[in-house]
Amino acid sequence: MRPRRLALFVNRLGRSSHGASAVELGLIAALAAVAALTAMTGLGVDLGAAFHNSSTNRKVI
Repeated sequence: MRPRRLALFVNRLGRSSHGASAVELGLIAALAAVAALTAMTGLGVDLGAAFHNSSTNRKVI
C-alpha cells in the first residue's frame, strides 16, 4: 500500500465502530496471552522445583 492509501485506510478504520471493536478484541486477546504465558512460566518453575525436590529426597531401598 502506498503511504496515502494507508493513511486513508487508518482514518476509515478509526471512524468505523467495527474496526475499533476488532482492535479492542485484539488488545484483550494479547493481554490474555501475556497473562497465560506469565502464569505458565511461573507454574513450570514451581513444578520443576517440586519434581527436583521429590527426586532428591527419595530414599533408595
